[in-house]
Amino acid sequence: MIDVHSWATPNGHKVHIMLEECGYRLGRDWRAIPIDIGAGDQFKPEFLAISPNNKIPALTDPHGPDGKPISLFESGAILLYLAAKTGKFLPKSDRKRFEVLQWLMFQMGGVGPMLGQTHHFRLYAPEKIDYAVNRYTNETKRLYGVMDKQLTAHRFIAGGQYSIADIAVFPWLRSWKNQGIDWADYPHLKAWFDHIADRPAVKRGVAVLSDLRKPLTDARSREVLFGGSQYRQR
Repeated sequence: MIDVHSWATPNGHKVHIMLEECGYRLGRDWRAIPIDIGAGDQFKPEFLAISPNNKIPALTDPHGPDGKPISLFESGAILLYLAAKTGKFLPKSDRKRFEVLQWLMFQMGGVGPMLGQTHHFRLYAPEKIDYAVNRYTNETKRLYGVMDKQLTAHRFIAGGQYSIADIAVFPWLRSWKNQGIDWADYPHLKAWFDHIADRPAVKRGVAVLSDLRKPLTDARSREVLFGGSQYRQR
């Protein structure tokens, strides 16, 4: 049984979706262990032992590449691990594989961090800073434009086949309203988004732990996520 220590966030949803897309089933092949990031579960020693950066998700597989248990943190690394383990959603040829990997890195280095900052300054920051809101909202719109242009000539983010690049990007766009996005400006990306959202495994993946998620706007959650708790050495 694969254990996924996670929460209902975009990065958590990436791994939930990937497992379901690969043919694993929640409760049969893998289980979701909730890490309530608003309550500070990410700082517990047992979680830090497998995710030293105190971020979700983290995965533990009792049947690793050498037949021994393996634990992994960072959602992108977990997607690559599962792709290698199952032989799915990452092309075999060098050319096609690197085409997918560049878009995975685009998500990890651009879409995730920038949209995360957009969420922070538009929703969670204790004071509204117009410069920060405008800076990250505009960058979010620029990234949406990059993806929309890519999808004018391709069915999926990295080309003609569904891949870990699509699985990585999709959960981050589910909060488009909070990012100040008007879908009318990105018709190709919107068509892709609707197509991905309709996949059965994607529907199952985004439902995982969703009943436990709650707004992270109370004083305790803010302190845990953005205050001293986050920066304390452990």
